[in-house]
Amino acid sequence: MRESNPPSTRAFKFAPLAALAPLAPLGLGLLGSTMLAANGCVTATTTAQRTSPPPNIVIVLADDLGLGDLSCFNPEAATETPSLDRVAAAGARFTDAHSPSAVCSPTRYGILTGRYCWRGSLQSGVLWSNDPLLIEPDRPTIASELAARGYETAFIGKWHLGLGSKGPTDWTAPLDAGPHTVGFERSVGIPSSLDIPPYCWFRDGAGDPPPTATIEGSKHRRQDGEGFWRAGAIGEGFVHQEVLARSVDESIAVVQDHVKTNDGRPLFLELCLSAPHTPWLPTERFRGTSDAGHYGDFVNEVDFEVGRLLAALESSGLAENTLFIFTSDNGSHWPVADVRRWGHAANLEWRGQKADIHEAGHRVPLIARWPGVIEPGTTLEETVCLTDLYATSIAAADRANSTTAARPDRGGEDSINLVPLLADGDATLLAGRTGIVHHSLDGMFAIRVGDWKLIEGLGSGGFTAPKRRAAKAGEPTVQLYDLSTDPHETENLAARHPEEVARLQAILDQIRADDQTSR
Repeated sequence: MRESNPPSTRAFKFAPLAALAPLAPLGLGLLGSTMLAANGCVTATTTAQRTSPPPNIVIVLADDLGLGDLSCFNPEAATETPSLDRVAAAGARFTDAHSPSAVCSPTRYGILTGRYCWRGSLQSGVLWSNDPLLIEPDRPTIASELAARGYETAFIGKWHLGLGSKGPTDWTAPLDAGPHTVGFERSVGIPSSLDIPPYCWFRDGAGDPPPTATIEGSKHRRQDGEGFWRAGAIGEGFVHQEVLARSVDESIAVVQDHVKTNDGRPLFLELCLSAPHTPWLPTERFRGTSDAGHYGDFVNEVDFEVGRLLAALESSGLAENTLFIFTSDNGSHWPVADVRRWGHAANLEWRGQKADIHEAGHRVPLIARWPGVIEPGTTLEETVCLTDLYATSIAAADRANSTTAARPDRGGEDSINLVPLLADGDATLLAGRTGIVHHSLDGMFAIRVGDWKLIEGLGSGGFTAPKRRAAKAGEPTVQLYDLSTDPHETENLAARHPEEVARLQAILDQIRADDQTSR
């Protein structure tokens, strides 16, 4: 048994992939969603690996989507996700995947750079309205590394990594820092979440148009509002409800333009969705399609929109040589009250919610499809982190090349190449990682080593009360859980296993002291 095997399959009932309908070319899913066609179940041969062109790489990042929102992980979900279920059936799903942070900006930084965000300037919270670019000017990213390997690179959707080299962002002039300065030759997006102003689009380093008007705030759906957003600046013609579909429209345009240009370059596309993060704004077509209120309807719409992109990849002829990855930046913002009200476990039965240091804060859906490389219907139980997408993307690009661009001296400090695991079930490279570090909204740390998890403090470190609390007389100041026997993190074993506390604390301290956890 691998030490990294999670308790998930022992603790929860996952949907068997064999029960999911096979993919059919341009088949219809929920409300007419088109789906990606399946490809054979034979893995690529060594000769094919040497002669096949580098794959296109598409990473789709949902916003605040929980593990239990997808039917392929939760057979009792109140939502319907046929597009994503079919991707899982045609590829691999991870049952123990984690975002490097329980909130947005740090995870996005970690994915693009392969480095824990807390190693840099942002050590708690997220970026705000007009913060400058978080990614350091000389830091390699997936985009810059793939561009150096001849890829066309495009970013679409929610950025939330800061714009401009200095704050506050100057929207009256071209932006001197953003996606276009970290390796993306094409970019269309929004600055941050749809509840944080300014609300506007940018295109290739300029406002499209810039935020020159203002909008009043709106209350949360839980307060019978129209969907939560804060008052602030807004661009002319900007409509919150149109952002999800437009992001996919822009992504489809990237795919179509790539095929039309036909310059021989592979494509790297990162699509960062704005949903199902607040405000919950399902369009009329999707209202009432779930049993989980506006949130569930919005999840259904996310699945439909992803299905449109998958259909575009299929119809363009790119799908057969595309590594397609879908995941979420953190767990769902779905507290116990919502679970009880709607009967929908957006984070399965994991403890907590988005922002928390407990499992629901950072255990996320992760599925991947790569025809001819990933065996359809694969379930992977190894513990992985979304920082691993950096090394994995570069390794996928290099897999078919006899000559590759030189690796920089820095970059991917906390990233492990998952290609051997995806292609052959080979977890050898993961053995080089001493542990995975978790990080909450307010900066609380945790370390996961095998089934043991040590949390540096008491409380959730996030949205669930208490965020932080002092230890009572004689009580340990940390939390220790054995996830193999206590996946719900209900029994703190710190007092009973001080040797494990000391061992895990030493590992965490060493990771923080070093400049990397993998190489």
